Amino acid sequence: MTAVTTATAVTMRATHGSRQGRQGGVMLLKALIAILIFSIGILSVVGMQASAVKASSDAKFRSDASLLGNELIGQMWVSDPTTLQANFSDPSGTKYTAWLANVQAALPGVTGSANLPTVNVAANGMVTLSIFWKLPSDPDSAPAHNYVVVVQIR
Repeated sequence: MTAVTTATAVTMRATHGSRQGRQGGVMLLKALIAILIFSIGILSVVGMQASAVKASSDAKFRSDASLLGNELIGQMWVSDPTTLQANFSDPSGTKYTAWLANVQAALPGVTGSANLPTVNVAANGMVTLSIFWKLPSDPDSAPAHNYVVVVQIR
């Protein structure tokens, strides 16, 4: 009887040992899946951070364009309305050329030939001001960002 009991104990230990081996593989698989999920989460956070930085820089340049547009319109309001065409129209107006230097310094992608702001002064005092810029991260084929103001100066 002792021999039978010993053989049964050996068989039970062998079965129990192989069950632990299978569970160890499941634990390794769970760990690998957890690392994969964590990695995907980290990559998505990094991607969202990049999008937030791009949106923040676009908002900054849009705000700068708004301030520059309001600066030129303020100069138009305090000037003689009969001289708007001569002083503020692009590309040769005296006040326009001075203001253009500020635009080129503040906004990216505004060069001597590309993305220049336009100022159209109609006979009834209606002014349309369009300011363009291009982010450094934008591809060359992407259209320029713009800010347009329409105001009537009397």
